[in-house]
Amino acid sequence: MTPGRAYLNTEEIRSFNGRSDLWGAWLVLHCWGVIALALALFALWPNVLTFVLAVMLIGSRQLGLAILMHEAAHVALFKTRKYNEFAGEWLCGRPILADMFEYRRYHLKHHQHTQTEKDPDLNLSRAFPTTKASLRRKLLRDITGQTGFRQRSQQIMMAFKLAGEAEGMTRQDLAQAFSGPVLGRALIANGVIFGVMWAIGAWWWWFAFWALPLLTWFQLVLRVRNIAEHGVVEFSDDPLRNVRTTKAGPLMRLFLAPYWVNYHLEHHLIMHVPCRHLPRLHRLMLEKGYGDKMRIGRNYWDVLKLAASRPAG
Repeated sequence: MTPGRAYLNTEEIRSFNGRSDLWGAWLVLHCWGVIALALALFALWPNVLTFVLAVMLIGSRQLGLAILMHEAAHVALFKTRKYNEFAGEWLCGRPILADMFEYRRYHLKHHQHTQTEKDPDLNLSRAFPTTKASLRRKLLRDITGQTGFRQRSQQIMMAFKLAGEAEGMTRQDLAQAFSGPVLGRALIANGVIFGVMWAIGAWWWWFAFWALPLLTWFQLVLRVRNIAEHGVVEFSDDPLRNVRTTKAGPLMRLFLAPYWVNYHLEHHLIMHVPCRHLPRLHRLMLEKGYGDKMRIGRNYWDVLKLAASRPAG
C-alpha cells in the first residue's frame, strides 16, 4: 500500500507525513471561498459571461470538494481525526451527494490493486486509448448533463432500493463516481446550500449554480482527471508506470486540477501524504533520478490527445 518505500527511505517518507488542522481548515475555506466569489461575480455583474464563468468555477470547486473528501478518506485533511471525519463528510462529501465512508472502503482497494485485474477503477482506464470521435462523444455527454443526469437518476433509484432498475449499478459504482447510496444527509447539506443561496440571491440560484455545475462541468473535469491519472498507462504493478502525474499551470489548476490533484503518481507512492506536500515529493523523486522512469504528462491537452490516439475504423 506504500510502494514509495522502494524509492524513498524511512526518514524521507516521514518528512512528508505532517498533517495540520490549520491547513485543513484553510483548504476547505478556500474551496468554499472560491464558490462564494463566483456567486459574487455574477451578483455584481449579472450577464451570460459571468453566469457561464460562475458555473465553470463552481463545477471546478465541486471537484475540489471531491478531492478534499478524498484527502479526508485518507485521513490526511486534518490532523485531528474528528475534524477530518466531520469536514470530509459534511463540508466536502454530502454537498456533492457523495458518501465519504463508502468511497473510503472502495478506494483503498484501488490503491492496493492499481492497474491489475482486482483494481475497482480499472473500467475507468481500460477504454483508452479510444478514437477522437468516441472521446468527443463522452465529453459532449458530460458537458450537456447526460452523464450527470444518468448517474444521479441511478443514485436516486439505488437510494430507494430500486437496484433492479439502476442498470446494474452497485454501491461501489456510486462511490467511484463520487456519489452515495444514502441521500438523507446529502439532502440536509443541499437544503442548507439552497437556503443560503436563496438568502443572498434568489430561489433559482441552487438550480443554476449548484445543480447545473454538478450535472455538467463537474462531470467533464471529473472525466478528464480520471483519464489523466490512469488512462493509457501500463497495465502492471509498476508504481512509476501504472499511474500518471500531469503538469498543470495556473489556469488548469483553477478549472481542472485543484489542490495538487495532478500529482497523482506521487499520491500513489505514499497515499497518506497530505496533498500540499505532493509537489515537494515530486521534486524529490526528480532529484533522485527517477524522472525518466515516471509517467509525467506535459499538460492535460497532450494526455487527451494520447487518450484519443486510436485510429478510427
